[in-house]
Amino acid sequence: MSFVETAERADLRASVAALAEKYGQDYFRECAREGRKTDELWTEAGKLGFIGVNLPEAYGGGGAGMYELAIVMEEIAAAGTGLLMLVVSPAICGNVIARFGTDEQKNRWLPGLADGSITMAFGITEPDAGSNSHQITTTAARDGSDWVLNGRKVYISGVDQADAVLIVGRTEDAKTGKLRPALFIVPTDAPGFEYKMIEMELVNPEKQFQLYLDDVRLPADALVGSPDAALSQLFAGLNPERIMAAASAVGMGRFALGKAVDYVKERTVWKTPIGAHQAIAHPLAQGKIELEMAKLMMQKAATLYDAGDDWGAAEPANMAKYAAAEACVKIVDQAVQSLGGNGLTTEYGVAPLLALSRIARVAPVSREMVLNFVAQTSLGLPKSY
Repeated sequence: MSFVETAERADLRASVAALAEKYGQDYFRECAREGRKTDELWTEAGKLGFIGVNLPEAYGGGGAGMYELAIVMEEIAAAGTGLLMLVVSPAICGNVIARFGTDEQKNRWLPGLADGSITMAFGITEPDAGSNSHQITTTAARDGSDWVLNGRKVYISGVDQADAVLIVGRTEDAKTGKLRPALFIVPTDAPGFEYKMIEMELVNPEKQFQLYLDDVRLPADALVGSPDAALSQLFAGLNPERIMAAASAVGMGRFALGKAVDYVKERTVWKTPIGAHQAIAHPLAQGKIELEMAKLMMQKAATLYDAGDDWGAAEPANMAKYAAAEACVKIVDQAVQSLGGNGLTTEYGVAPLLALSRIARVAPVSREMVLNFVAQTSLGLPKSY
């Protein structure tokens, strides 16, 4: 891992930043408030090769890795246009299919995931199985050569714009009778598959959904990889999820910090810009430091993941997600405080970040579960559950 980005990565960062700035926060908010998707931005990002930068060249991707996709996520979020589906479609689903899918699955899904013409959601969370994903009850039973899925999912992002959902179900081990996790590609138009939007107090074009799977019949090739290797396959998707969540939070934090810095440089009280006062300057400086530290951990996680070290990437991926979320929430709060009343106006565009940044502490994994992971895995402390 180098602390100096290569020329290729620097060019990618600049190109993504230019695209995101072309659309900007106003476009993002208009889409959210008018009930539109960010289709124009998504389509252009796909055509430029940004969405599938991490996917294999043989299937139309950029042939790079999670480091590069995290650059795309960070720079888009830093322009106020964070795209949640970047976390899900190319990072989770794309990586899982690229690494564990059959040739037929790769040919069917990866080219579209790479250029953005296909979007895939990811379904793991259930009403009674949030952080405790080992307790999921969505089941997949064999019926001849087919699979039949039954279950419920909740807080699944972007189902209304997805062509399929990568569902985490459980199959029965014939030898032990125990259920084990397995991954299935479920088209959103499959009979028995329904979804319902969850009303959220978020200004965001990408929505959350409940899923209902009632006797959803799938062909044998809907199963991704081997049921016996599903846990390792989940790592292949969940580590990128945490890396991308960190990139999103870092980008959002940069956006809020930039808004605050621009304001406090110009806002003058008693003939002095308020940014000269340490009560304003120090919290913003602290936010900058914490963002940079989170970004370094994110880059470490991406580097280890791209080197093929799934387990080694787990610790920094979780730490990066935790650190970036904490830094982002603090910076957004401080940005609002620095702008005073203006921080709550529509004009300055900071107030909507209060709710959006708060998601980073809760999803895709809560900060408490990250702390559990570090306590138990990194420190070797006993489990409390």
